[in-house]
Amino acid sequence: MTANSILLDGNSLSRQQLVAVARHGHGVRLDPSQLTRVKRAADFLAEKVSCGEPTYGVTTGFGSNADKLLGAYRLRDELPGGNPHKPEGTLMEELQHNLITTHAVCVGKPFSAEVVRAMLVIRINTLMRGHSGIRVETLEALTALLNHDVIPVVPEKGSVGASGDLAPLSHLAIVLLGGGEAFYKGERLSGAEALKRAGLVPIRLSFKEGLALNNGTAQMLATAALALDTLEYLLDVADLAASMTLDAFAGRSGALRADVHALRPHPGQVQAADHVRELLQGSTLVDIPYHLVPRFRQWSAEAWSTPQDQALSFDIGWDWVPANQRHGRETFYSRFLPFKGGKKHQPQDAYCLRCMPQVHGAVRDAWAQACRVIDIELNAVTDNPLIFPDNTDAQYIEEQVISAGHFHGMPLALAMSYVKAAIPVLASISERRLNKLVDPATNDGLPAFLTGNEDGTDSGFMIVQYTAAALVNDLATRAHPASVYSVPTSANAEDHVSMGANEARHVLEMTEDLSHVLALELYTAAQALDYRQEMLNAARRLAARGDWQALASKVANAPREDNPHYAQFVEEVKQLTAALAEVGDFHAGGAVRKAHDTLRGKIRFMHRDRAMDGDVHTVCELVQKRAFANA
Repeated sequence: MTANSILLDGNSLSRQQLVAVARHGHGVRLDPSQLTRVKRAADFLAEKVSCGEPTYGVTTGFGSNADKLLGAYRLRDELPGGNPHKPEGTLMEELQHNLITTHAVCVGKPFSAEVVRAMLVIRINTLMRGHSGIRVETLEALTALLNHDVIPVVPEKGSVGASGDLAPLSHLAIVLLGGGEAFYKGERLSGAEALKRAGLVPIRLSFKEGLALNNGTAQMLATAALALDTLEYLLDVADLAASMTLDAFAGRSGALRADVHALRPHPGQVQAADHVRELLQGSTLVDIPYHLVPRFRQWSAEAWSTPQDQALSFDIGWDWVPANQRHGRETFYSRFLPFKGGKKHQPQDAYCLRCMPQVHGAVRDAWAQACRVIDIELNAVTDNPLIFPDNTDAQYIEEQVISAGHFHGMPLALAMSYVKAAIPVLASISERRLNKLVDPATNDGLPAFLTGNEDGTDSGFMIVQYTAAALVNDLATRAHPASVYSVPTSANAEDHVSMGANEARHVLEMTEDLSHVLALELYTAAQALDYRQEMLNAARRLAARGDWQALASKVANAPREDNPHYAQFVEEVKQLTAALAEVGDFHAGGAVRKAHDTLRGKIRFMHRDRAMDGDVHTVCELVQKRAFANA
């Protein structure tokens, strides 16, 4: 057991603690006071069995075999010549053993170690409630698996989400019996060998213990909880990517104002707007006047005169708006100078920027609803039947051993259906921002595909958007809820199931693709931000030298000296020069700069086309390893 062990009492396991065990290697220990309750339920069950009371899953079969009562001896022993396959132990022990061995039939690649560790801690915690009939020594053996890092091989597919996650949990439990397979110190071994190397021994199951071990929602809950932990981080990354993109656009902040969102106070929406305002704090790009923002022009050898600026890979420019074309817009031009550069003269940004709080916020609300469900489930009893040994006034065993339906995963399934529909939405709006950055028709004066392309040989970031589009489509096609399609099982004894295991597994898988889309936006936004800052600061340096004629050379549609509008043009160029000279350095918000520095520490600005596969791999890895969490 690690020094950082978490006390399990069946009542207080949090998502954060589960993640600490699953992803950070923490061990667990069992609350002694709760073990008293565990023993009380096991002793009660043993007493009732000794009295001959018929009990579901103890002295009866399971599911559609529930009408079959176990006899006093094996009928197979009466075969001529005796029973060649007589197992050790009683019929009741054989029943529990067979339940595990016959139900371990999942297929597909194994779940990751972190998912299996999460399943183990969930199962241990729910059994600690003392309503399942498991013995203390069996629960301690399950705990030893986790603390010795013996990771049962649990294939991903095979649960229908009612009666719980029978098949995957059987793969979890079969290792306790010395069967199945397990990973130990990175090696895939037989269950028996993994136990041996860890210094553990197989166990034999007693009354109802097989049912207690495999009847519950641990797989769907484990994958759901880990997916929500990842999504919580990715929601912040999405806000960060949107903030970097907004800075790269020199966008508008009005749609983020607190008083705006107070009029429609959905919690996630308010939180998203607050977060983006915080990320943008200190930005000198957002809300800058239209006329200060030049547009990209292709580099030429004559573009710049100073050595510092001659190193630039672009030129800049504006269009002048003559006085005779300003009619009806006099109020506007009394506030803004008549130069059209990179920014369009309009009071609002595109939806992917302006409606970001509403979209990101709705996904946050879906996440929060799922968290509410998962937090309840983490400390719930989800096996069957439920044992109430303290109902001492009960006349019949059915009043103390109650068959119910807590194994049904529909609460989790529907919550994860909500999240499953939300993930493609978050990816889609991210891809739209990325696309807007690379499209010269929409990127507010940045270069097409964010590259100079003077010689017509460069593609720049064109195909990055293709990859993002492919990922968004893939996410969208997987968003169909599994929870709406029940396929009955167990000869219709289990005639309505949740498919929650598929739902939660899909969501966990989808978070990876979502992280890739957000990584691609960050990668693209960083390139765009560099261009925007460099273009603005090049204009500022030009103006700071006080040479209005040098700035005038960057203005198209300028009148000739003999034109009656020439004097007005000169005056207005001087005003533009003064306005640019007065401002300080153009830069993004503090948190955006920090994230940009993290990215640039691994990926350099792309002046000309180069192989981008390494860049893409690196930025995806940065997101997955949570390198942007400190921003």
